[in-house]
Amino acid sequence: MILPGSIVLNKLSTPLGSMTACIAHDALCLLEFSDRRMLPTQLKIIQNRLKKNIVEGDHPLFERVQDQVSLYMQGKLTHFDVPLLMPGTPFQQRVWQALLEIPYGQTISYLTLANRLGNALAIRAVAQANGYNRLAIVVPCHRVIGSDGELTGYGGGLTRKRFLLELEGYKQPGKQLMLFDESD
Repeated sequence: MILPGSIVLNKLSTPLGSMTACIAHDALCLLEFSDRRMLPTQLKIIQNRLKKNIVEGDHPLFERVQDQVSLYMQGKLTHFDVPLLMPGTPFQQRVWQALLEIPYGQTISYLTLANRLGNALAIRAVAQANGYNRLAIVVPCHRVIGSDGELTGYGGGLTRKRFLLELEGYKQPGKQLMLFDESD
């Protein structure tokens, strides 16, 4: 039995492997690859931030999340519209909101993202907040790359990051990238 106010956990199937999803307050609060090393830490963080227990179970939103992830993986969805709950520090929330503004099929560097947030010196903090994003694919942290065009820093692994970017039309021949307004 799922108690009201619990964080409900379930698994989703994707071509890139199983994903763990959590829903609280009728919103998606976690979507991570089930084999991600940081998954236990991320589960503890949402449990502590939301002050709720995590229980395995079902919720009507899981079907919608599964459908949208499946459509995305087929190249038929470019924007998710499930309700999101992103508990974090004010800085983390600013970074995650900025990630949501990166258009499908485009990339941005960590430095440009830091500049957009008003502090080029905060590049490491931006990278750390990016790493603490608990909504893989939906909040597109995979679209953030190194200033030199290298694919770096993805909790789901660089193979998955490359797959997701290539699914969106990303090409890396000679580091010719489709960058999202690098003029900052």
